[in-house]
Amino acid sequence: MNINRCNLIKTAITLALGLGLATSAVAGPKGDIAKGKKLYSQNCVFCHQADAIGKPGVAPSLTNPELLSMASDKFMKGTIRDGRAGTGMPPFGHLGRSGIDAIMAYLRSHAKGPNISAEIDKQPDARGDARLGKQWFDNICATCHGFNGDGYLAGGTGTAIGNASFLSKASDGFIRETIKRGRSNTRMIGYSGPEAMAALSDQEIDDVITYMRTLAK
Repeated sequence: MNINRCNLIKTAITLALGLGLATSAVAGPKGDIAKGKKLYSQNCVFCHQADAIGKPGVAPSLTNPELLSMASDKFMKGTIRDGRAGTGMPPFGHLGRSGIDAIMAYLRSHAKGPNISAEIDKQPDARGDARLGKQWFDNICATCHGFNGDGYLAGGTGTAIGNASFLSKASDGFIRETIKRGRSNTRMIGYSGPEAMAALSDQEIDDVITYMRTLAK
């Protein structure tokens, strides 16, 4: 066999094994995924539905590709553990670290792209004008999330992004990228770029985030 061809085959095999290991590391061992699926079915399926696809007005999708790409394990595990006070999301700390880790492994097994949450969470904090941010929030965000960011409790189809327990866990980078990119197959569209319904500038998005931070107070 040609030496160059042999080297190419070896390289391809190495890359394939590396990708397999990377996927396993993201999703977790198969045993953890199976355990997580069982725990999910026992505790989460009632609101988030089968395969964690969510239900509008009740609970968000936990297998949304943008969410799984941008949300850190710390953010998601903390939400499972502590719940969201003032919403329909109760705490599940009683499942213990191993149980929450297993649910996380199950959710990660649905990921369709790389986890870029570490890069996103390193983004700088928003520096904006809350007064201008309120105008954008009231005209755009409140339609689904409510004027106080109460979400479902206000009769909206969006989540409670003004909730203190959400804002205490979500980085400005996570909120910023969610506003920019949106969430596919949901009513949360992206608001950045010429094709967006409202092409917000980076500064205007930071204004919105700055205003959102005041809602937690």
